[in-house]
Amino acid sequence: MADITITRVSGSVVQIPVKATHSHGIGDIASTMTAVILRLDTDAGITGWGEASPWSVFSGTIENAATALDVHLRPILEGADPFRVESLLADADRRLVRCTEAKAAMETALLDIAGQATGRPLCDFLGGRCRDTIPLSFSIANPNFDEDLELARKMVDAGHRIFKMKTGFKGHRFDLERLEKLRSEYGDRIDLRVDYNQGLTPYDALSKLREVETFAPTFIEQPVPADKIETMAELTRALDTPIMGDETVFTTRDALTAATLRAVDLISLKIMKSGGALRAREIAGIARAAGMGIYGGCMFETGIAHAAGTHLMASLPDLTLGCEFYMPTYYLADDILTEPFPAGNGMVTVPNGPGLGVTVDEEKLDRYAIHRF
Repeated sequence: MADITITRVSGSVVQIPVKATHSHGIGDIASTMTAVILRLDTDAGITGWGEASPWSVFSGTIENAATALDVHLRPILEGADPFRVESLLADADRRLVRCTEAKAAMETALLDIAGQATGRPLCDFLGGRCRDTIPLSFSIANPNFDEDLELARKMVDAGHRIFKMKTGFKGHRFDLERLEKLRSEYGDRIDLRVDYNQGLTPYDALSKLREVETFAPTFIEQPVPADKIETMAELTRALDTPIMGDETVFTTRDALTAATLRAVDLISLKIMKSGGALRAREIAGIARAAGMGIYGGCMFETGIAHAAGTHLMASLPDLTLGCEFYMPTYYLADDILTEPFPAGNGMVTVPNGPGLGVTVDEEKLDRYAIHRF
């Protein structure tokens, strides 16, 4: 195979309408979502695509991600060999702290090029696939619960069985009422999870979570603020329901600390948090060594980032809790792929094509772009 060189680095900030408000313990997403779409062109005629999808209250701003790619990461990518992924990621870490979403976009685009050049799917560069489909979780997050309930009923009729209820944004009674409604209507026919996104205060979290436990959730995710790791450990010891860490675990160091303190039972893996699939695999290795379970989490993403996350989750032998890659199918008003992201009927199908295995619709990319670099 001939050498390949990156000849051009460009990107677009896109703004795509969403179908409803989604509320979380730390804030809402309404009207639109934004992402940075990275494009790497090569002298072999291959184009690699990546995505950075930050959220200002969770990890960073869209401006930070775009500037990181345009100003700080561009110099190490232009003229580079796209197969030297780890070396380029190390250069990125030396040049720029944090900005994990930008680094995830960079890594995804590099692996997309490598996959297309070799005719292999991206998951083959992560150890190879362990599964062809992944159970799909949908988040009940609309403050208008009647709208979410109507959608959930349609999804159950179509074969969907996993729902994660966002809690901690509209009062404890509202949370209990929604849990009671879903359990009374579906019983144990659905896998019901709970996610607070840091929405509880540490001093009264335990009493509220004991009431939530009566509805038999599969797990309770990030009940208190990310930096209250000692409280997370206390809740993990006190409750029978497994506790999942999300905002508490961004890095391998965070995962090691959580494992050492036994602060969580489960970890939500997200390529946007960890800076790409390779670092997420390292976190999964720490979880495996500590006896923790893993789950495929996401940010507000288009089908590009979802495809990258799907390849990651396909490569993990101990993924037992499914993934939440539902955004393009059930939440975004549109996507930027030529074909629908392969999710539906309760499953995500792992793409088989080379690289990401999806194709960007450049007309849609132009339509939703609000800034280019």
